[in-house]
Amino acid sequence: MDKFVKLLATILVFAAASICADAQIPSVQVKDLSGKAIDASTISNDGKPFAISFFATWCKPCLRELKAIAEVYPDWQDETGMKLIAVSIDEAQNAGKVKPLVDAEGWEYEVLLDPNSDLKRALGVQMIPHMIVFDGNGKMVMSHSGYTDGAEDEVIKKIREL
Repeated sequence: MDKFVKLLATILVFAAASICADAQIPSVQVKDLSGKAIDASTISNDGKPFAISFFATWCKPCLRELKAIAEVYPDWQDETGMKLIAVSIDEAQNAGKVKPLVDAEGWEYEVLLDPNSDLKRALGVQMIPHMIVFDGNGKMVMSHSGYTDGAEDEVIKKIREL
């Protein structure tokens, strides 16, 4: 049974890696903080890597992750040219809480709203916080859920590899 579990785990890792290698941002509508509609498939960073972090105003681990990244974000940008797009999945009735939170925290990220979770579903995100790293061509190269202190180091490590 142990060998079967190890084999199954290996197969799942390779399957996830091949899905990531081909995955790109789908064409679904999200909004910027002013309410302007944006086609998510147009998200890019002029040939440089970028990351999308799914969060909600009520999600404590999400806020810890975004606060931790905020502390090092200017350095990451200077070193790699990367950018972070924070995508709120707060439902429409709570979307009004996002901009005040972003302003209060002083986050320099681009922040988008996904009130119907269309982008979240299209990218197969099950739980938040969820971070996805894309290479300069918009191909998914890393995807993970959850946050523990220091997990942001894995994000910049992957971006440096690109």
